[in-house]
Amino acid sequence: MTSTATLDLSQAIAGELPYLRRYARALTGSQTSGDAFAVATLESLLVDPSVVEAAPRPKVGLFHAFHLVWASAGAPGSEATEGPAARAQALMAGLTPNSREALLLQAIEGFSQEEIGAIMQIETDEVATLIAAANDEMTRAVTGRVMVIEDEAIIAMDLVDIVTGVGHEVTGTARTRAEAVELARKHRPDLILSDIQLADNSSGIDAVNDILREIGEVPVIFITAFPERLLTGEKPEPAFLITKPFSEEQVRSAVSQAMFFASTETLAG
Repeated sequence: MTSTATLDLSQAIAGELPYLRRYARALTGSQTSGDAFAVATLESLLVDPSVVEAAPRPKVGLFHAFHLVWASAGAPGSEATEGPAARAQALMAGLTPNSREALLLQAIEGFSQEEIGAIMQIETDEVATLIAAANDEMTRAVTGRVMVIEDEAIIAMDLVDIVTGVGHEVTGTARTRAEAVELARKHRPDLILSDIQLADNSSGIDAVNDILREIGEVPVIFITAFPERLLTGEKPEPAFLITKPFSEEQVRSAVSQAMFFASTETLAG
């Protein structure tokens, strides 16, 4: 490979790395664990970049390389023996093997079923079966109370409809940082679904951190049109991040995934 080709490949991988890190964190439920697998993936590509070179596009190759590392480690989850993470592991043990991976790859990362098959090295028909199983099993496994922080009324209504449509209860919606904190005080949520930019130019990140300081840890899903601004690796990041414009399937999947992990690392404002 020429030096120019090597540089082009490196740049292509760098451009997709934030999304690999998002996927890894959602899969493991932890920024620390997810990043460790992302680093191991990059290390494997330094030894053998052909996995990416042979792929139809760099993102597919990068995620395939991740799955080779993930499979070689036995697709582990959290090592917690008690508390919310341990409960999450118990729930995950009852899921169809590889179904969460297939669901996340489609619903959060936007891969086609053919691309997921290439990433996971399985047939397309099996991909469809895994995704259907994950949607069914995870929706039935966990329900709870969801708080929505969103300043656009139509988007807030869409989120409420999606969340209630899969069996969760919505404690209410808030448009500003102050409203969000007050709502959380009145009705403690099991999960927070939050936009980044709020009506009074306050930050959804700040609102969430205020809430978590008062009520303790609950899973959080952030929604943003600019995910790369949060996926920098330079400060604590959310394990679950939905990109605007979002689909109903993305929200359903993220909520189901997040409910499995009842702890979230907060963001510095």
